[in-house]
Amino acid sequence: MKTRVMVASPVKQKEVILREFLSSLEKLDQSGIELDFVFIDDNNEHNLLDNFSMGKKNVRIIREESIDTYVCDEKTHYWREELIWKVAAFKNKFIDIALQQGYDYLFLVDSDLYLHPKTVKHLISLKKDIVSEVFWTKWEPDLTPLPQVWVSDQYQLYDAPRGQELSEEEINKRVAAFIEMLSKPGTYKVGGLGACTLISRRALSMGVSFSEIYNVGFWGEDRHFCIRAAALGLELFADTHYPPFHIYRESDLEQLKEYKKKISLGHSKAGKKVSSSGWHKRKGNKITLAMLVRNEADRYLKEVLQQARQYVDSAVILDDASEDHTVEVCERTLEGIPLNIVSNKKPCFNNEIILRKQLWQMAIDSHPDWILILDADEIFEVNAPRILKILAQNKDIYYYSFRLYDMWSETHYREDDYWCAHKRYRPFMVRYVPGFHYLWNETPLHCGRLPVNITEFKGENHDLKIKHLGWLKPEDRLRKYYRYKELDPQCIYGIAQQYDSILDPRPNLVRWGQDKTK
Repeated sequence: MKTRVMVASPVKQKEVILREFLSSLEKLDQSGIELDFVFIDDNNEHNLLDNFSMGKKNVRIIREESIDTYVCDEKTHYWREELIWKVAAFKNKFIDIALQQGYDYLFLVDSDLYLHPKTVKHLISLKKDIVSEVFWTKWEPDLTPLPQVWVSDQYQLYDAPRGQELSEEEINKRVAAFIEMLSKPGTYKVGGLGACTLISRRALSMGVSFSEIYNVGFWGEDRHFCIRAAALGLELFADTHYPPFHIYRESDLEQLKEYKKKISLGHSKAGKKVSSSGWHKRKGNKITLAMLVRNEADRYLKEVLQQARQYVDSAVILDDASEDHTVEVCERTLEGIPLNIVSNKKPCFNNEIILRKQLWQMAIDSHPDWILILDADEIFEVNAPRILKILAQNKDIYYYSFRLYDMWSETHYREDDYWCAHKRYRPFMVRYVPGFHYLWNETPLHCGRLPVNITEFKGENHDLKIKHLGWLKPEDRLRKYYRYKELDPQCIYGIAQQYDSILDPRPNLVRWGQDKTK
């Protein structure tokens, strides 16, 4: 017997956005499940819902004659208290219908989302009573994208046990950890959620509701739903395998085109291991260097590329609007090696994720076997060429991790509580798997050089070391210090004490070659 799911949405939406939402509903995978759609038409000035229902027996439209105005523009959405509780009543009506008509699940979804086709089936497979698929939104144009799920209270993105006083540094650290967790494919327990939520019949029967809890002052009907659910003994979960696209502004429609490409047929389920049988037999072991550069001509670029040309078979380089002769250095040093250089007209260094994803796309467009991502101030040990060539021949491994040493001089690297990157392995070289849905840590700073879900494959740590030369000179350290202070003044993505420690006049240094880390 098929699982019955009622997909429900209150609709007061712009025509251009609603059209995309309904299009995504048409594409939902319904194999093995029975979907019915119920909409509350809150006095829309178009007939898209009627058009969607034509010829379908599984669509129900409930008309509401309302004179309320709901304003949303390119800055944000403007909610008033009476609108919130009107929507809460709509959602409670959906709960009543789902209970009365015996549905196994109620899927409540906002009408400005574009859903991944596998969303509903995947959420059902988790067998959770209440679970939301996470999406990311810039709540205001200049803000960093944040999730619609949270840890506690109104919208607190960090854990803070009662009675525990946290420093600003610790709060920032915990926020970053929560954001990083949600950037990886998985299912996580949270304290608050909404907008894209699957609710089981068990939870509905227990009395979940969006009604106002009179002695709770939190704003928003989702807060009251989540508090009531927890009080009933129900746990809340957030899933990150198939994030929808939030069309929060009409200007987001352009970016939606890229999202559609990513989820088009041929992309595998995020978080699922892609079978390696057969495909690697058609692939080789060539290494493509991918590098991001900006004004590197008079620093370490030539030295890094001179070594790299000994072991790479091709290179793609993204130049972020350099104002010196960086491009000429790349072309001259890598002469004779297949090379693709793209130069941005305007710099994007204040939003690293844009550059990292652009570089990744350039790399995969070159149809690579292996992608090695190095920065222009990172160089392997002298025996790297031979070792990397050997590693690339291993058909059972899909990524290699190495240790990175922050060099504070030609002969010493730094080691203390905040400078210990060399004590852990991190991926630098990854075998490209066509069809795998790669996911990123969508933050403007410290986003990482590689997609976060490459660890779904089998990887290996290797003792080959990498020197990070970018900290060698005092003037380099001072420049980086001011850059971090400018781009992350609230220390949301990094740690304030680490930023300040950059200028420590007496750092603890260890001579290169005396590393005892294993």
